[in-house]
Amino acid sequence: MKPLNPVWDLDSIFTGGSESEELRSYVEKIEEDLESLHRLVSQFTPPQHSEQVDALQELIDSIQNVSKELGEFGAFVSCLSAQNSADKKAVIWMSKRSEIGARFANIMTELDQKLVQIKKDVWTGLLKEQPFTEVSFVLNERRQQAMDKLDYGKESLINDFAVDGYHGWGQMYDAIVGKMTISIGGEELSVGQAANKLSSSDRSVRKETFEKLQTAWSEEADLFSETLNHLAGFRLQMYSQRGWDRLLKEPLELNRMSEQTLNTMWETIEKYKQHYVKYLKRKAELIHVDQLNFYDVEAPIGETEQTMSFDEGASFIIEQFRQFSPKMADFAEMAFENRWIEAEDRAGKRPGGFCTSFPDSEQTRIFMTYSGTPSNVATLAHELGHAYHQHVMNDLPALNQDYAMNVAETASTFAEMIVADAAVGKAKNEEEKLVLLEDKVQRSVAFFMNIHARFLFETSFYKEREDGVVSGERLNELMVQAQKEAYVETLGEYDPTFWSSKLHFHITDVPFYNFPYTFGYLFSLGIYAKAKQEGSEFEEQYIALLRDTGRMTVEELAEKHMGVDLRKPDFWEHALELGLKDVEEFMNLSSQYSS
Repeated sequence: MKPLNPVWDLDSIFTGGSESEELRSYVEKIEEDLESLHRLVSQFTPPQHSEQVDALQELIDSIQNVSKELGEFGAFVSCLSAQNSADKKAVIWMSKRSEIGARFANIMTELDQKLVQIKKDVWTGLLKEQPFTEVSFVLNERRQQAMDKLDYGKESLINDFAVDGYHGWGQMYDAIVGKMTISIGGEELSVGQAANKLSSSDRSVRKETFEKLQTAWSEEADLFSETLNHLAGFRLQMYSQRGWDRLLKEPLELNRMSEQTLNTMWETIEKYKQHYVKYLKRKAELIHVDQLNFYDVEAPIGETEQTMSFDEGASFIIEQFRQFSPKMADFAEMAFENRWIEAEDRAGKRPGGFCTSFPDSEQTRIFMTYSGTPSNVATLAHELGHAYHQHVMNDLPALNQDYAMNVAETASTFAEMIVADAAVGKAKNEEEKLVLLEDKVQRSVAFFMNIHARFLFETSFYKEREDGVVSGERLNELMVQAQKEAYVETLGEYDPTFWSSKLHFHITDVPFYNFPYTFGYLFSLGIYAKAKQEGSEFEEQYIALLRDTGRMTVEELAEKHMGVDLRKPDFWEHALELGLKDVEEFMNLSSQYSS
């Protein structure tokens, strides 16, 4: 490959960034198409016979067209906002996206109310007709969920108030974080750049960074407790008005999974945590401390020479992908060459990483800050996994491309595992192998302990929020309680302000933005084991699984493609046993280095 540019190309989508005239024209077209869709919905009369398919088919075609356009617009605005947190025009476009999204939601709510009016036998017959067979799961899901909601007028009010209320609080959080800076070593860093120093091999640097971040988050605690309380308050009021008495009803429905599956997953993980407690204690010995603090959990235990330039990292990822899936490797190569990846290490970027899809132009974009560490390479592979997932679904109906977060994390984590395993195998000696192996085990700790802490925190916070506003001091207490339980009280010092520093708690699109990560990690372990077992036959099986992720529940997906029942502990135990192999190897290899 020719030398790569680590700055993404957005001009091939809309030229001119936040000042783009192409973007302005595209948004005008969206608004026109929304009006057309609104007319179709207003004129739609619930069919009395299953043969009356024409009006509903026209509606569905229009919905799929508008949803693609909205996805295109939303993805572009997200990219603008992420690449430059000081882009004020991007903030205006974000508000426009929320406004148009609310209008679309209102139109869909009006349609949902009409779908509910269709008699059950007529509805069943309609879904058997050719135009609707392929999207029957999604249509049935919409109708069923509509039965659990309020009437059209009240649901429309919720959508309208959400623009400046619910979503407005989320945008306020983003704006505050975007302006925060941390002074470390004479440098003024964004919070994202500062957070990167928490992975320093120098404990004094980690400690200083952690303390300065704690101070910065604490100084803004009053504002962030406002944003978090109002976000949660809006959700709880909405749930109450709809008569929902289960806090997890919405997140479980969004992830198309049962509460039984979720509970079984966490209960099984709890049984295996002692293995990771032993790992954390061994790590403390290796970095010569009596007990790990929160800022030590992700610290490297040594040095590795596997630092890679962006070009080297790209080549390595493509090479490893090719051993499992030539098609995935070809896709990754195309993404690098076409500059679909924003990886430059510069100030002003939003912290974190993501992959976003442009459904109308059938492209994706990946955002991260790349500095060449093995963790960076794994993150890049992770986001490419997301991108490939979307790529294999591009030819499906738009309704079937809306897959849930938990299965989205499956594809990304699978890609990450391929690269992380290869990095361990590429180690030049035992010391380097130990460092890279520990990096892999760290990820398990993140999914089984860090993510679990987030889930426990949100669960307890929402219960208290039902009785009124929760103070910043109490949020700190709840966060530490959750971390102590999740980490089995293994750490000496915890992160009380994690609730304010973690963007996921302030995201409005998805409530409980945590457990899907753990699900995806464990589900991908099962897929990875199958990939190594099946060899060359795996590629098409994997693509088939990915293509089904938007049109069935996760339990159905697992049964069809893996032959397992997610509501029982067997699958989770098998997946956890696979992960423990890394822990066992780490413990054996590290025994000679511990004090």
